[in-house]
Amino acid sequence: SLLDLQEPSNKRVRPLSRVTSLANLISPVRNGAVRRFGQTIQSFALRGDSKSPGCAQKSCSRSAAPTPPKRRNSVLWSEMLDVNMKESLSTKEIKRQEAIYEMSRGEQDLIEDLKLARKAYHDPMLKLSIMSEEELTHIFGDLDSYIPLHEDLLASLGEATKPDGTVEQIGPILVKWLPRLHAYKGYCSNQLAAKALLDQKKQDRRVQDFLQRCLESPFSRKLDLWSFLDIPRSRLVKYPLLLKEILRHTPKDHPDIQILEEAIAIIQGVLSDINLKKGESECQYYIDKLEYLDEKQKDPRIEGSKALLCHGELKNKNGHKLYVFLFQDILVLTRPVTRNERQAYQVYRQPIPVQELLLEDLQDGDVKMGGSFRGAFGNSDKAKNIFRVRFQDPCPGQSHTLQANDIFHKQQWVNCIRTAIAPFQRTASTTAELKELPELSEESEENNPSAPNIRAQKRQSGVAEMELDESTSECGSILDSEDAKGAKTHRTSSGHRKTREKQLSGKRKETLV
Repeated sequence: SLLDLQEPSNKRVRPLSRVTSLANLISPVRNGAVRRFGQTIQSFALRGDSKSPGCAQKSCSRSAAPTPPKRRNSVLWSEMLDVNMKESLSTKEIKRQEAIYEMSRGEQDLIEDLKLARKAYHDPMLKLSIMSEEELTHIFGDLDSYIPLHEDLLASLGEATKPDGTVEQIGPILVKWLPRLHAYKGYCSNQLAAKALLDQKKQDRRVQDFLQRCLESPFSRKLDLWSFLDIPRSRLVKYPLLLKEILRHTPKDHPDIQILEEAIAIIQGVLSDINLKKGESECQYYIDKLEYLDEKQKDPRIEGSKALLCHGELKNKNGHKLYVFLFQDILVLTRPVTRNERQAYQVYRQPIPVQELLLEDLQDGDVKMGGSFRGAFGNSDKAKNIFRVRFQDPCPGQSHTLQANDIFHKQQWVNCIRTAIAPFQRTASTTAELKELPELSEESEENNPSAPNIRAQKRQSGVAEMELDESTSECGSILDSEDAKGAKTHRTSSGHRKTREKQLSGKRKETLV
């Protein structure tokens, strides 16, 4: 009975020691260490396969390793003070020192994570040929180059720290160091493409298996690879908050007051520049993925776009999904498609320049969405969160009724479109002339590139950063019968006329461009 009690204890210790060694074996880049890393992973599979189901079930219930924490264990600055020191400082000064210590501790954690991303992920995947060097460079960027940058700040803060653990002035250090964060422009601009490539590579079984084993190891703190790659960006947006917190607890007569205000202005300028560069890169990324069915769909305003105001998935009146892009000068409706396992966007109808764009904010229930039989038997298809976009001039194409996921995303779309068209709004007298415009029919889902008047618009879904995995099958048919379209238009013309009368009666609010 003594042996029976001791055996589970040994089983608990052994797996835990091996799991812990995984973190130690990943870090070195020498061939021997990499070989041991592979052998350790292989031993996990062999050990699991060699046990009988009954034994495995028994050991799992007894010897499961404790779940590693997601966050590091940290202590407050005030917890490291002795009683006499704490009594000599005011509450406001303690909070100020806490904020300074939080910034210092954050830099130390960031440096550790940047090094971990290289040693635990980049180097092993390169040595084991899980990814090519070119792919890893595209995903990781020049992450290593930022380690000395943050080490310099950490060293400066260390030099400014007195023997009692307090920092008298931090402002001059920050004013000198913060402009160096402009170095992150390139890294942040590449994040969208890096994330897309990483998601694509995760379809590879070897990549998937490696990342899963790392996720289950204690060193990862249950964070996936992208969480480590995104840490620099999340750190950047924290700097203004940290500086404002230090400033809030700094006495009015302290010499740091004006310098901290200057430092806040500097970091806000740096973030603004990074966001601008990131926006241009994101805009170009999506422009390169557009596919045109007809040369007439191409517009120089698309290629010349430098800002993407809003983008995401929306449904049209037939319930089909579209992916809509609102660039600063033009609205482009697309269908998401897959080309050789890569996402692309097939331009749907004719893009609408914002100066020619008309927006209608529709009320819930004004329009029935979907083409199913249910609409003939009840009101279940009356749509919510809908709006309509179209050309001001009816000649280029038809109108498009679009549905967002919820009221929040609908309002986000409506606000973005109104902001884009505001510079082109005409006088109130021109709004009155809108009532004289010929009626426009709602366009059917079929996409016919040969008909110039049927490529108008379909605008987008409410989530600006929604991931897409639509397949080519959702793309639908490109060419359909003109006779069928004509018949459908004839059958629905009376209904559209009634709808138009409702519009003119004032049930809907219109914004004219």
